[in-house]
Amino acid sequence: MTIEELIRQAAEANASDIHLICGLTPKYRVAGRLLSMREEVLTRTDCEELARVLAGAEFEQLCEIGELDAAATIQGVRFRINLFRQQNSYSAALRLLSDRIPELRNLGLPPMVEQLTDLQRGIVLVTGETGSGKSTTLAAMIDEINHRQARHIITLEDPIEYIYKPDHSIFNQREIGRDTKSYAAGLRAALREDPDIILIGEMRDLFTVETALTAAETGHLVLTTLHTGSAADSIDRIVGVFPEERQQQIRMQLSMTLRAVLAQQLLPNKEGTSRVCACELMIVNNAIRNLIREGKTPQIANAVATSAREGAITMDNAILKLYREGKIRADTAKLAAHDIDYVERNLNVLK
Repeated sequence: MTIEELIRQAAEANASDIHLICGLTPKYRVAGRLLSMREEVLTRTDCEELARVLAGAEFEQLCEIGELDAAATIQGVRFRINLFRQQNSYSAALRLLSDRIPELRNLGLPPMVEQLTDLQRGIVLVTGETGSGKSTTLAAMIDEINHRQARHIITLEDPIEYIYKPDHSIFNQREIGRDTKSYAAGLRAALREDPDIILIGEMRDLFTVETALTAAETGHLVLTTLHTGSAADSIDRIVGVFPEERQQQIRMQLSMTLRAVLAQQLLPNKEGTSRVCACELMIVNNAIRNLIREGKTPQIANAVATSAREGAITMDNAILKLYREGKIRADTAKLAAHDIDYVERNLNVLK
C-alpha cells in the first residue's frame, strides 16, 4: 500500500486523521471514531518505508531524534505529519487539512464571536483538547478579518495549516523550525515587523506568554490557543506558568489585555455521521476583569453564566442548546458536561 492510496481513501471518507502503527491495520478517524482502512496489517518494513516517504530529506533527523513534525501535500490533500519511533519501529499520525477555510458563521459558534474580529487590540484565546477545532476557528476568524479589513497579519504556526489568500489584508506566515527557530524567537521578531494582528499557534512557555501580553499591551491583537477545557482553566494555566512572586503582576496584565476566551469541544452528532461544535464563550467584562485580578477564578464560571446578555455562554448551556436543537443525543450531552447534575436536570426538563 502507498501513502497516496491511504490519503485518497481518507479524503474520500472525510476522515480527520490517519494512524499508521506497526502490527495494526491502517486506521483513520471518521466523525470522531477510529476505523480500519483495510485488512492488511502494517509490518515494520511497511512503516519504515512510509516514514521514509513522509519524512523525505528529513528522514535522517527522524532517525537521530526519534520524532519529526512536518506538513505535506499529496493527491491534492494537505496534511500535518507527526512521525515518531516506538518499540523499535516507526509510527505516523497524519492530520488531514482542509484546503478551504470555512466561513466563521458556518462553524456553529456563538454569534458574538463574529464581533471579536472587530477588536483592534488585546488577546483572544481559543482553547480545547487536541482535535477540537481550535485551528479552524482561528483560521475562520483571521479570514473574516482578511475579507473586511486592511491589516498586516503575522502567523506563527507549527506547522502551517491553512494558507491564506490576501484580500484586504496582507500576510506573513512563518513555520516554527523552518522559518523561525521557535515561537519565542518568532514572536520577538514579530514585534519589530509592524503587525496589526499576531496569530500564535500555541502559547507553550513563559517567554511566549509574556511577549504575547506585551504585544497586546502595545496595541496589537493576539490570537492564540491553549490546551484547556474552560475559560477559568485558561486563566490558571497562564498565571501558573510564572513563578509565584510574579503571578499577581501577571493577573493584573491579563485582566487588562484578555478580551475573550472560547473553549471548544467537538461532539458526535445525533446520527453519529459527523461532529458539531459545543463552544463556551467568556467575554471579559468588568466583573470578570476583577475576578482575574483578585485570583478568584473559581467564580468565573458563574460570572460567564450571568453574562448571557453580552453574548457569553457556558459550556453546559452550549451543550444543552445543541440537545434542544436536536443536534446531539442526551448521553453525548452528559458525557461532555462540566456540571453533570446541572445538565441532567435540564435534560429532564427538555424531554
